[in-house]
Amino acid sequence: MRTHLALSCLVFLCLVLGGVAGGAGKVPRKNFYKRTSCPNAEQLIRDITWSKARNDATLGAKLLRVHYHDCFVRGCDASILLDKVGTDDSEKEARPNLSLGGFDVIDDIKRQVEAKCPGIVSCADILALAARDAVSFPFKTLMWEVETGRKDGNVSLASEVNGNLPSPFSDFATLKQIFANKRLNVDDLVALSGAHTIGVAHCGAFSRRLFNFTGKGDMDPSLNATYAESLKRSCTNLNNIVEMDPLSSTSFDSNYFNILLNQNKGLFQSDAALLTDTNSVNVVKKLQKNKDFFFEFARSMMKMGAIQVLTGNDGEIRKNCRVKN
Repeated sequence: MRTHLALSCLVFLCLVLGGVAGGAGKVPRKNFYKRTSCPNAEQLIRDITWSKARNDATLGAKLLRVHYHDCFVRGCDASILLDKVGTDDSEKEARPNLSLGGFDVIDDIKRQVEAKCPGIVSCADILALAARDAVSFPFKTLMWEVETGRKDGNVSLASEVNGNLPSPFSDFATLKQIFANKRLNVDDLVALSGAHTIGVAHCGAFSRRLFNFTGKGDMDPSLNATYAESLKRSCTNLNNIVEMDPLSSTSFDSNYFNILLNQNKGLFQSDAALLTDTNSVNVVKKLQKNKDFFFEFARSMMKMGAIQVLTGNDGEIRKNCRVKN
């Protein structure tokens, strides 16, 4: 595990985050549930999440990815958690979401929260908080602020995933446009790509770069050749998995930016795309230090967490995160 950020950095980060605005939408406020009949909701969610993260070093990557996939489709409304009903596939059934994990953890958190505070805490807030808490567990401090008060959506369609969710095959122009559609900028694009410092990926998500980049049985020349050969040995089957950040897949740090910029070891085409734009490259350079990455990631996560949120009379508080009330 790489060196965690110093206490002074933590204090600085927390102070600054207190003044960051939501940006891409309007989440009601911090500590929303302290003003309701469930004042200990956030602490309860944190305690449960940390107890699970203690036994599963991959939990942060899993829940962060679910939260990300949720927010880019219909906003942060927990639509990703809904199971299929009838003949229309839900978001879960869309191809980019088939490898998501951690749904059982959200289910368990929801059951325990409902037992304490029935009908009060939304699945959307539980997902946002649990994703933050799971990533934060190794640091024993909260890595970004989560404003709460979201409601849960009641529509989930697999057909809405493509075109809204960024793809590992995307070029820079496509990525920039998708993020702009959500009122996120290049700084956010690069910072949030840093989430690839934790977790794993199936070989099918990047195999074209190894075996058939231009349709002629060639390799992507922008990929580190030695790294590519290592990946080929690991990818004898497209369902095999590899670390997105080699030798560092459970350590949340800025190593992703270092290997991307200095070693051309960005796993996905979308990672390599960050080096094809001058503004993006400048941000990559800036985020090579943990202190800068943590600060910018925290700010971008707050903006992402505010995308198209449902509040007030919109949406509902699901009793079960998998089904509408």
